[in-house]
Parts: sequence; structure tokens; C-alpha cells
Amino acid sequence: MSKKLLIIGGASLVGSTIIDYATNDYEIYATENVTPINNPKVSSLQLDLLTNKTQILDYIEKIKPSTVIHTVAFPNVDFCESNHELTDLLHVKITEDISEICHKVNSKLIYFSTDAVFDGKKSGKYFESDVPNPLSYYGKTKLKAEKIVLRNTNNLILRTTVIYGWHTRSRFTNWVLSSLKNKKTVNAFVDQYNTPTLVDDLARSVFKIIENDLSGLFHASGNSCLNRFEFAQKLAVQFSLDKNLILPTKSSEILQVASRPKNGCLDSANFGKKIDMKFNGIDSGISHLFSLSNKSLTTSNKV
Repeated sequence: MSKKLLIIGGASLVGSTIIDYATNDYEIYATENVTPINNPKVSSLQLDLLTNKTQILDYIEKIKPSTVIHTVAFPNVDFCESNHELTDLLHVKITEDISEICHKVNSKLIYFSTDAVFDGKKSGKYFESDVPNPLSYYGKTKLKAEKIVLRNTNNLILRTTVIYGWHTRSRFTNWVLSSLKNKKTVNAFVDQYNTPTLVDDLARSVFKIIENDLSGLFHASGNSCLNRFEFAQKLAVQFSLDKNLILPTKSSEILQVASRPKNGCLDSANFGKKIDMKFNGIDSGISHLFSLSNKSLTTSNKV
């Protein structure tokens, strides 16, 4: 019997890649908002979580999926800083309602969280045991959502950071590559560090979670801790573009409404051991992008 899998945010970078990695063992359901999901193996429902919350709750109750993957959040941290009510609604209240209906129908909820739950003052990578102290409203609401999701011991949270892939929704890599190809300069931060995460690794890890029936809180990110300037330079070298167009920039020189942690590097060794899988470092991750860019056949959601 196939396992029913519901992806909330099926057209997103994470959601659509999970769909790509799903085998025939899974019966795939997904929600879409503005971007349609053109995939014959997916039953999709068009909805706006913010305006029609009851629709997703009714949908979960109707199909009773074995697993629900919740990928939806506001992508803009500065927007969240200026729009508290909307951020509370999407990140906290709606997540709470989804978690409750999942508990009711006995669905495991996998929720994606963020390095923004930390204040970035630690010198090394963050472990799951480190105490959160979010600087931004985005981080504060995601931490609240984590606590809600973990009320049900069957659920699982993945904290991740700077997700990238060969995909239209991979914002940083697309911006860098597009700018460099058009001979435009790229201002990249030298004072904010993360562990960039290849989206393919996240997708693969989700199925390991389901197969092993894992629960709890884990860090899931790439194993290379670097700043955006270094990330951009590595992209330029791999794609044979002019790295001199990348300009080292301090975040203090750019107007940002919300505070960001200087160090958002996560240690995913614990999670990797649990699922017997190693996350890509930045060099192998970018090599993967390059190999996909050379393939002549591309699917509709790829760059």
C-alpha cells in the first residue's frame, strides 16, 4: 500500500524537490498558491493559507496523509519585522492549527525551521542542544512554531539554512549567476556566515525520516561554514565567470530592517548519523549544480 504524503507548499524550492525525489511508493498530495504544480504524479490543491486556513485543515482531515511536510513561511525576514500580525498568523497560528489536525488524524508533521532561532554569537557551529535566542521577529515566530510542533512527540523539526539548488526558487545562486553572466557586480556579505544546504540533500533526508519514523529536533544543513562572499566566489569559479565582479560587502553597509545572526552555521552531524547520510559541503554541492546546468533536458521547475 502506498504512503500518503502531503506537501504544504508543493511549488516551493523544498516542496517541489521533495516531489522530484518521491518514489512510486508514495501517493503525493500538495498545495499550491500562485505557481501551479505541473506534475502528473501529484494531486494538487490551490489555496492561500493566509486567507483560507480552514481549507487546508479540511483537506488534511479528508485525505488523512501518513506524513505532512510543512514548508510554507514568509521568505523575507525584513517583511516579517514590519508585519507582525501576518507573520504571527502564518508562522504560529496556522502552524498550530495544522499541527493539531495532524495529531487528530495521526499524521506525522515534518516542519522546516531556521538558523534564525539563534543570535549568532557562538564562535562555532550550532548544535541542537544550544539555547535559541532569536534576534528577528521571523526567528521569534519560527521558534514559537517549533515549540508548538514538538508538543506532539511524533513530529519532527528540521532547522536548515541558505537552501540552494538548480531551481527557479534558488534565490542567491540564481542572482549571483545571472548577475555575473550579465557582467554585473555582486555585493556579497563577508560578515554573515551560514552552512548552505543543497536542496537535494534535504529532499533525500525527508524520505529517510519517514522510512525510519524519526521524531524530534534536528539540524539539517551543508557541512561548510562560509560567508556569502566566499559562496559567490565559489559559484563564479565553478561556472567560469568573473569572480572580480563580486565585491566584499559588510551587512552594516546595507539597510536591513531585521537583525541577522552573524553566525548561522548549523552542525548536522547528529542528524546525518541518525539517517546514515552525509550532507554535501559547498564544493560538492556547487559541482552538483554545475552538472545539472550541463544537462540538456530540464523539467519545468528548473532554471
